[in-house]
Amino acid sequence: MMTMGTPTTKFAQSDVLIVEDEPRLRDLLARALPGMGFSATSARNAEEAVKAMDAAQAGIVLLDLNLPGMTGMEFFHKLRERWSQTQVIILTGFGDLESAREAIRLDVVDFLTKPCHLGDLEQALDRARKRITKDPTAGLYPWPADNDGAKPPKLEEIERQHIMEALERNHGNRTAAATELGISLRTLYYRLNEYQKLGFKVE
Repeated sequence: MMTMGTPTTKFAQSDVLIVEDEPRLRDLLARALPGMGFSATSARNAEEAVKAMDAAQAGIVLLDLNLPGMTGMEFFHKLRERWSQTQVIILTGFGDLESAREAIRLDVVDFLTKPCHLGDLEQALDRARKRITKDPTAGLYPWPADNDGAKPPKLEEIERQHIMEALERNHGNRTAAATELGISLRTLYYRLNEYQKLGFKVE
């Protein structure tokens, strides 16, 4: 494994690698990104993405989790091992809280559920670019246990935000939100009840 914090490849903060197996969405993203100020290359699966990163390290990876062959999360781990400075935005068709927790541990920039608004994607990309501009070695893996500076967000906070955003996307429909999140309706009600006890407003 390479020594973390010492970039081995020069990369540009505006280079985005799209790792997506759905041709229509992959092409849509590739066309949309230049208008947001980013250059885009694409890969149909994780294996192609590894080759693309070997050829030219992207500053940002837009990653689908549900890929044929090597999974998106397996590729995410490989990114952290080999290209720790690259920022990752997950764009996936299913809301999986366990995957969200693992992505947070790997210092993901954002976890977006398909379909997402291009405005949300643009904001996530802007956050990723600011991370690179502020600190080219941001996103180290794993998070240092003795780090006295910034600390990763608590999983409970990320989970709450993930659930509330799903509710908002589904206009308060709890059954639809639970389906999107990949959890039971009973679990969703339990979570919302806990949030209310903590003083959070639940619609």
